[in-house]
Amino acid sequence: MSSTNKHWYRTTFFNANVIGLVGLCAPGLWNAMSSLGAAGEESPFLVNAANALVFALMGFFCLFGSVVSSKIGLKWTLVLGTIGYPVYSAGLYLNNRYGIEWLVLFGACTCGISAGLFWSSEGAVALGYARPEKKGKYLNIWLCYRTLGPLIGGAIVLGLNNSPDSKGKGKVGYSTYLIFIALQCLASPIALLLTPPEKVERSDGSKIKVLKVDSLLAEVKGVIATSRKKHVLLLLPLFWAAYFNQYSGNFQTFYFGVRARALIGFVSNFATVAASTAISLLLDYKKLSVKQRIHVGFFYCVVIHTIAWTYGWVIQEKYTSSPPMLDWTDAGFTEGFFVLLLWGIAQQSLANWMYYLVSTMTDNITELNRLTGILRGQESFAQAVSFGLCTRDWYGGRVPLAVNTILLGLAVLPTYIVVRQHQPIENVHDENDCETFESQITMKALEEKTPQNQDFVKSDATNKV
Repeated sequence: MSSTNKHWYRTTFFNANVIGLVGLCAPGLWNAMSSLGAAGEESPFLVNAANALVFALMGFFCLFGSVVSSKIGLKWTLVLGTIGYPVYSAGLYLNNRYGIEWLVLFGACTCGISAGLFWSSEGAVALGYARPEKKGKYLNIWLCYRTLGPLIGGAIVLGLNNSPDSKGKGKVGYSTYLIFIALQCLASPIALLLTPPEKVERSDGSKIKVLKVDSLLAEVKGVIATSRKKHVLLLLPLFWAAYFNQYSGNFQTFYFGVRARALIGFVSNFATVAASTAISLLLDYKKLSVKQRIHVGFFYCVVIHTIAWTYGWVIQEKYTSSPPMLDWTDAGFTEGFFVLLLWGIAQQSLANWMYYLVSTMTDNITELNRLTGILRGQESFAQAVSFGLCTRDWYGGRVPLAVNTILLGLAVLPTYIVVRQHQPIENVHDENDCETFESQITMKALEEKTPQNQDFVKSDATNKV
């Protein structure tokens, strides 16, 4: 493909920014509300129940999001995935201002369905559009945009909730939610700018490999076949442990005043961006092979989680025996803030590494869509359980912390087995080779299950980008 035929709106870089902006407006601002602790409400229990519903539905639709995208395409799946977020925010607004609860739960349903479609398609785009040697860079662009959502949202919240009257326990002002609703409504039109994978124009002229599936049943069987692979099953504990820590919202609500929570929600995102950038630089470090980067990244995540959770336990025990209510002017604010800061750094580092690992398992975007859907689906089920666990006060926070610690510990060995055995798919230059090793495994599994229709899965090797 000659450079004169390139279209700027078809480039990988442009589409990385599209997916990033959509992530900023939709889940990014949702995360901004979550970073306040209980989405800015005074009590965490209704919001935690709603979020448990969000992630239960999200988990199911993540798992089978590739089925939807196989029929309507990644672009329209992404558009549908943005619709439910402002509905949920509207429910929080009515609850905050008038005490109405039903729209919070209805919004949780719409958000859960939308989010499932969003995450299954977004991950495939963010990881599959880039060349293998640039995955770390584009992964960081994607995740930094998503972090900008909480950063911008945190600035809005801090600007509206920084008066001396907000020093104590309470909830944010209802005008906060109106701004979030307006910004989240921008996600759908931005998503319309996404280029379908078959039309993306990479800088080196290579094509995105797409495995064509001719029926919904075939795609369902493809998802099931991928789910049953050894490395996917071994990674399930990690998928659950990575985002299980929803207790951080309760921690803020229990021990920090409104404006302190607003400050934490704003400042902590700078650390998250720094953590994302640091590990992304490692994952693109060309003096190490891809397998070596995965190894080093694994041990880095183990160390940072050990530090974060050890410190978290020490401070939690202190707060359980003598619960504070901290403002940013109090002497004890910093030690509590560092608990949340370290948890955020550890979680973001693991998320980057985990997505990078999954992205090296295939160079086919159809199979990658399944893998990211499974990853996000299992994460969502874990978050649903975690939010459910946090709908009540369990012995001063000890139970949620214990469950998180056990999950992380159980994930180490099976994840290390995958890391040792994994042979990453690196830079593949044969543009006519649209069937990767992973794709061939998937097709073989599908053919065994459907002998009467063994040719229903085929690669689109002649499709020109």
